[in-house]
Amino acid sequence: MKELKRILLIEDSANDAELVLAALSENHLANEVIVVRDGEEALDYLYRRGLFRLRMEGHPVVVLLDLKLPKIDGLEVLTQLKSDPKMRVVPIVVLTSSKEEPDLARCYELGVNAYVVKPVDYHEFVDAIKGVGLFWAVINRPPLGALPSAPHRLQENK
Repeated sequence: MKELKRILLIEDSANDAELVLAALSENHLANEVIVVRDGEEALDYLYRRGLFRLRMEGHPVVVLLDLKLPKIDGLEVLTQLKSDPKMRVVPIVVLTSSKEEPDLARCYELGVNAYVVKPVDYHEFVDAIKGVGLFWAVINRPPLGALPSAPHRLQENK
């Protein structure tokens, strides 16, 4: 299997974050998953500011973004990232419980790469995460030099 890369999970629900981490780990779909709990922390991570100013350079292979976040909501995070030429290359998958058509339409207007509604059923949730992880961490091919190598571990920032 090819070398897998870093995934950034932006999720304020501890339960949903644990489910995503378990699904990715069970299916061996990420070497490193960084979990941040709000939009402000996500932007700090991606732009290497604050607590993350010394983190390894490079972008995650994919950002899994919840829409309903504290501090800075997911739509604002998406807006900032997709309007920045340096960040535009980072794939963003909205992973949300929102089935609202305006949310879906707005995300695609802003340039989201995929929009996934979180299934309520545990097995469907795991299957959805497995599919997302498999595509973005294994099948999809990012531009050369856009993504760093990641050590083999799971990491959560609290």
